[in-house]
Amino acid sequence: MNSETPHTPSTTPHTPDHSRSARARRLRRLAPFVVAVALAVPSASYALASPAPEHGARDVARAEQARTEAATGLDDPAKKEIAMQLVSSAENSSLDWKAQYRYIEDIGDGRGYTAGIIGFCSGTGDMLDLVELYAKRAPGNVLAPYLPALREVNGTDSHAGLGSAFEKAWRTAAEDPAFQQAQNDERDRVYFDPAVAQGEKDGVGTLGQFIYYDALVMHGPGDDGTSFGGIRARALREAKPPAGGGDETAWLNAFLDARVWAMKQEEAHSDTSRVDTAQRVFLDAGNLGLEPPLEWKVYGDSYRIG
Repeated sequence: MNSETPHTPSTTPHTPDHSRSARARRLRRLAPFVVAVALAVPSASYALASPAPEHGARDVARAEQARTEAATGLDDPAKKEIAMQLVSSAENSSLDWKAQYRYIEDIGDGRGYTAGIIGFCSGTGDMLDLVELYAKRAPGNVLAPYLPALREVNGTDSHAGLGSAFEKAWRTAAEDPAFQQAQNDERDRVYFDPAVAQGEKDGVGTLGQFIYYDALVMHGPGDDGTSFGGIRARALREAKPPAGGGDETAWLNAFLDARVWAMKQEEAHSDTSRVDTAQRVFLDAGNLGLEPPLEWKVYGDSYRIG
């Protein structure tokens, strides 16, 4: 894991016009986000001519680096850790993403409670899916009694049957490794794994896969204009992904332009700094591998990894 200069976590409660207001619109039962597996890369593409003697060692080192980069992406454990910290800086104003298992509050965005490491929402279905998974793995857990209420409030911002007792139960459950693992697994199933798979299909590297992941976290899967599929479709009108013969940097800029447009369609998403002073900074620097050290800002706060 890369060392970091920690950002001092804010002690100010999250408010609708700050990081947690950027919670995505999500459907009750998120349809499986079907994406193709990684594009097969012909082994011949890695064939190297015999290096000239004077450059042999350098060329061999570069070839090995290329093989390593080709074999890994955002799902490399070190890069995944960076991704979790980057998202947490925008969602929770902290790099300590593991501290967010216990996070829960209503930020007033019409989606009910927002909670956990990825902002599962009581009004959009992903919180219900999470608690159902936890109940299957740990029957009789402290959140299981709230399943009927979660089903009733789904699709609304209501707290009926939940309230402070539910908030306390959530924080208690957050100490249970089984609940932490359930949060991890739902994050990966719905957001992280689809982002990596679509990135591989489009031929983008680690940074591009992170850009996709952050968009899925905020906007959710789907094909309407402000969901991930709609954002990608809008970008396709301006550029081609590398798998389609396009330039990777040009494609990612087009995707970020489409993302910013989508964010500005909803007041809760109108602060686009997680793109402008974070992802775009890495892209402009040519850091397609998302290599530390990384320095960025979100909502005016500065962060550093590495």
